[in-house]
This record gives sequence, C-alpha cells and structure tokens, in this order.
Amino acid sequence: MAANISPDVLDKEQIFGMAEKEMEHRVESFNKYKEPEINMGENSCIDRCVSKYWQVTNLIGQLLGSGKHPM
Repeated sequence: MAANISPDVLDKEQIFGMAEKEMEHRVESFNKYKEPEINMGENSCIDRCVSKYWQVTNLIGQLLGSGKHPM
C-alpha cells in the first residue's frame, strides 16, 4: 500500500509527524515545570527575548510603512 503513495505525500506525512512529535515534547516539557514562579535568570531571558521581538516588529513596521522592502 505504501508503494502507491507519492513522494510528496510521504514528505508531508513525515513533516506533520515530526511537527506532532515536537509539539508533544514541548507540552511534556511544559507540564514537567512545576515551579510556581520564574527565577531571576528566566525573567532576564524573557525580558531580552521580548525586547528583541518588539525591536524587530517595530523595524519591520517602519520599513513596511515607508514602502521599503525589509530585505
């Protein structure tokens, strides 16, 4: 039966399978985290990440607003 499946379909099935496994891993990791609060290191990491996210978001918004291509 697998011989009748085109390579494109098989690739898509493999990709979805990998994505499903990745999501399961992330949910499992999240559920293992039992700390009631984040520590100082985690808080700093989140602050830096969010700051970078907003810097990029603002830059892209400015470039799109000016009509310039971001790349």
